Amino acid sequence: MPYVNIKITREGATAEQKARLIEGVTALLARELGKNPATTVVVIDEIDTDNWGIGGESVTVRRRSGR
Repeated sequence: MPYVNIKITREGATAEQKARLIEGVTALLARELGKNPATTVVVIDEIDTDNWGIGGESVTVRRRSGR
């Protein structure tokens, strides 16, 4: 049973976009690895930009500074 965890920043991904991610990842595993879609688990975690850091700064700070 494959388990895929997708982490994205919480910035307005729509329910439709998330549904396409789940469908697409499931199809990819079925096509490339022969995994059973019925037992493939895909979880999307949305993380606040204050809680996601890159290069020693939060994404919130980086975006404010234009990086």
